[in-house]
Amino acid sequence: MRNRLRVLRAEREWSQAELAVQLDVSRQAVNAIETGKHDPSLPLAFRIARLFDMPIEEIFIDEAE
Repeated sequence: MRNRLRVLRAEREWSQAELAVQLDVSRQAVNAIETGKHDPSLPLAFRIARLFDMPIEEIFIDEAE
């Protein structure tokens, strides 16, 4: 699954650490999601979507489509 998390974070000029604090996860978790090494849990995906005020499907792209 690809995602736009890095782009969205950069647009707001947030560091990975700053985003991690807002999402209540580690910086390493943010990095793993951004690089596609880890897919977020559904609750975390919803928190990310709420934080960026976007639908989940605009942030996370299913490569199977």
